[in-house]
Amino acid sequence: MADNKVIITLTKSPIGAKKNQKATLKALGLTKMNKSVEKFNNESIQGMIKTVAHLVTVEEVK
Repeated sequence: MADNKVIITLTKSPIGAKKNQKATLKALGLTKMNKSVEKFNNESIQGMIKTVAHLVTVEEVK
């Protein structure tokens, strides 16, 4: 699990999104459109992705 990472990219604008969804994006480090971050794939990150799944795209790093 140490090398299991995902790339999360903000693809839709959070304008009009709920307050908790905006906070989740900020916690992930996604502040601007088309910005990508690389995170370890664990349960907490998976929960955050589920919260904002309609705003982001997720790719696994090989």
